[in-house]
Amino acid sequence: MRTLVISDLHLGGRTGVDVLRREDALAPLLAEVARAERLVLLGDTVELRHGPARDALAAARPALEAIGDALAPGVEAVLVPGNHDHPLGAPWLDHLRRPLGLERRVRPATASPLAGRLATWLGRSRTTLAYPGLWLRDGVYATHGHYLDPHGTVPTFERLGAGAMLRLAGGLPDACVAEDYERILAPLYAWTHSAAQRARDGAMGAGAGHAGRAYDLLEGDGHKPVRARVLLAAFPLGVRGLNLLGLGPLSSDLSGDALRRNGLQAMSEVVRRLGLEAEHVIFGHTHRAGPLPEDDVTEWRTPTGSWLHNSGNWVHEGGFLAGAGPESPYWPGAALVVGDSGPPELIRLLEDFTPDRA
Repeated sequence: MRTLVISDLHLGGRTGVDVLRREDALAPLLAEVARAERLVLLGDTVELRHGPARDALAAARPALEAIGDALAPGVEAVLVPGNHDHPLGAPWLDHLRRPLGLERRVRPATASPLAGRLATWLGRSRTTLAYPGLWLRDGVYATHGHYLDPHGTVPTFERLGAGAMLRLAGGLPDACVAEDYERILAPLYAWTHSAAQRARDGAMGAGAGHAGRAYDLLEGDGHKPVRARVLLAAFPLGVRGLNLLGLGPLSSDLSGDALRRNGLQAMSEVVRRLGLEAEHVIFGHTHRAGPLPEDDVTEWRTPTGSWLHNSGNWVHEGGFLAGAGPESPYWPGAALVVGDSGPPELIRLLEDFTPDRA
């Protein structure tokens, strides 16, 4: 079976960075979708943090209908909620009385009305929802990757919220189950979703976050106004203060190397705590595709022996891509192909993409 894994489409966001609203970005993906024998949408398929869900779904519908039409008859589509589209499964999760384990399946319409709408566009009879992940074959597991946030050191909105919840809820046990992570993270997702439903027209939801803009301000391409230079100088002091408040450990290093290591080390910790015995673990969330040919592959192996693979993203964020081209690990258009044997294969479908045509 040829399984195509894509993540972090962020369809319907108010910032307009989701590239699949453009035909020249959508067409290469549809060609790959047509070859798939199973499609996995590995989280953050729709952007539900920027504003009301009705707006996001209306903007996402054309791309999702096109993907559904491109799938061959009988091909399964699997929705896996992430952090930005956690509401796809939240109503079902709130009432679930059985253990989640590493994979639990449900009909999208049972999970939530929002997931039911997506399934209608992808093909109701072919679509299921899996959470917190799914086994693609023996030894290959896929999950969005948002469980890594409590273990990260980059002071994002998500990490700070997780730090506060860790203090309030008493931390995470050394040996975790999915419910332990949901106890820390689900309240944050519920708040951001509620804030998004009440966002003013044209405004962003209170929990939307602006990681790309923050990176552009603090790192960027080296050309910073005075205000940004002052903020850059004060940033380490702010991070130190957050650590003193018990929200850490956090780091002020936002270099590309630090961001890569942060994601890999934090995901390795998730693999260890969940007792995940898989040769290959696929995740998204960080938007950093890999491993790439120039990467040190030993960084992508967990201490427990699993190989990590990241499915990249389908957004063009100026902060992470300032002055960069398709060689950037954050360039949109990455996907993973999983066959019947061998490691997942990273493919990059938008190497000829020109963002200035948006």
